[in-house]
Amino acid sequence: MCERDQIDQWSRGGSHDWAMNRRHFALAGLGALAACASGSVGAGSGELAEERVRFATADGNMDGFFVRPAQGRHPAILTWPDIAGLREAFEVMARRLAGQGYAVLVVNPYYRALPAPQFRDFAEFRGQNGFEKVGPWRGALTADAIQRDAKAAIGWLDDRREVDTGRGVGTHGYCMGGPFTVWTAAAVPGRVRAAASLHGGGLVKPDDPQSPHKLLADTRARYLFAIGQDDDAKAPEVKTALREAAAAARRPAEVEVYSANHGWTVIDSPSYDAAAAERAWERMSALFATL
Repeated sequence: MCERDQIDQWSRGGSHDWAMNRRHFALAGLGALAACASGSVGAGSGELAEERVRFATADGNMDGFFVRPAQGRHPAILTWPDIAGLREAFEVMARRLAGQGYAVLVVNPYYRALPAPQFRDFAEFRGQNGFEKVGPWRGALTADAIQRDAKAAIGWLDDRREVDTGRGVGTHGYCMGGPFTVWTAAAVPGRVRAAASLHGGGLVKPDDPQSPHKLLADTRARYLFAIGQDDDAKAPEVKTALREAAAAARRPAEVEVYSANHGWTVIDSPSYDAAAAERAWERMSALFATL
């Protein structure tokens, strides 16, 4: 996942203006909405509805951002953000996914500490010594805690009239959120049918009984594991372990190393790579189409 040396490298690279990436995703979302309106993606008027939400978990009250087509019922997607938390970049990305015909809930993983947003964007995360600031918040995000949160979030989604409970639930996670997708699938195996980890860290921990790769057999999901080339260079054994674990668990899994660096799929990330991000989005969209 995002580590201190990566933050230092990005900081040395200077400022990063993600306005163009924001516009790119907004335009892509409009294209999806047009398809939705024409009936090729899902039922709906081509308009979105969105709101800030709060719901009870076993540990408190989790906040999040919920966006979906303004009409109809749709498969639910649970989004786990990266180390910088729920912020505008993830709202923009959620709108694009909702435009493809999904009810998307982006949760605040740090709700035990404070409401979102903790940082306006990734540049603010870097500028405010974010790595050290989130350290204690991340410490609370154990496998057990995330599974409690996942049960509460999916339970909340299933109670929403906009969610089609006759379809499976999808989940995707970025950076530290990568392993959360497997824990989610293991927490609610009867509902989660697709999980995508985008440059996720901590997916393979041989000495940890709750290592995500050891829990695949406890799930009923299909998987996408998209790995950054720099992460693969540091730990080339991870891709092999994931493939072997998925095969042993008889879980369909696409494991691929992308020619891009950690964080490449997040639109306000200093390492955002539009071409590689679009390819990962395409593969993720194909995965969610199986719900």
